[in-house]
Amino acid sequence: MQSMSLRALIDNERVPKHIAIIMDGNGRWAQEQGQDRLFGHFHGVASVRDIVEGSAELGVKYLTLYAFSTENWDRPAQEVTGLMELLVETIRKEVPVLNKNNIRLHVIGELSMLPDHAKNALQEAFDMTAQNTGLNLVLALSYSSRWELVNAVKKIAEDVKSNQLDPNNITQDTLQQYLSTSEFPDPELMIRTSGEYRISNFLLYQLAYAELYFTQTRWPDFKKENLYEAILDFQKRERRFGKTSGQILDGLTNN
Repeated sequence: MQSMSLRALIDNERVPKHIAIIMDGNGRWAQEQGQDRLFGHFHGVASVRDIVEGSAELGVKYLTLYAFSTENWDRPAQEVTGLMELLVETIRKEVPVLNKNNIRLHVIGELSMLPDHAKNALQEAFDMTAQNTGLNLVLALSYSSRWELVNAVKKIAEDVKSNQLDPNNITQDTLQQYLSTSEFPDPELMIRTSGEYRISNFLLYQLAYAELYFTQTRWPDFKKENLYEAILDFQKRERRFGKTSGQILDGLTNN
């Protein structure tokens, strides 16, 4: 009943267009159950399914999930291998569900680092969901924001060097066009689970004006009602983008 009542409280006109989530706590959740870390990752997949479904139902247009950072390659080999197997298995299994729900899959990150079978599974999923027009599900995979920014600067430097870009014409918009998220709007809400209060090299440029929401809930326990709580919290906040409250109110009354 609680999730139904929370859902009813959400203002459908003010649902964030883009939500980004740092899915943290799989390993700790597993250890608390006396299991190995992969057990937690396996159970985290059910939360991904629930949150993707919940976001689509609410009319969210973009959902970016931080699935695997470039730093995660330094984890124990067994865990990394297991994660890659789980990724491939999950993507293959979920593509029919994505298609049924009109969800399109995208990935951002240094994909060259992925094993071939993972790259192949992802490519199949891109191709099979390319025509879908509902929720855009963006997996940040082998991703780090500093990698992304360095990559963008290199591409800009190459275009300046080949006279395709005048340095005097470079603006914030120029940089945005060279990021791996160039076709997506910036997130309005960033959620991090499991009680950590940091951004961990995730969308550093894009989160400039996002509302940040932190919850103690471990990712495998994060379900639709937790998402509703985060959105309700977001809807209580005044988003000023550097302006004063008075300016925001004047803008609303003048429209």
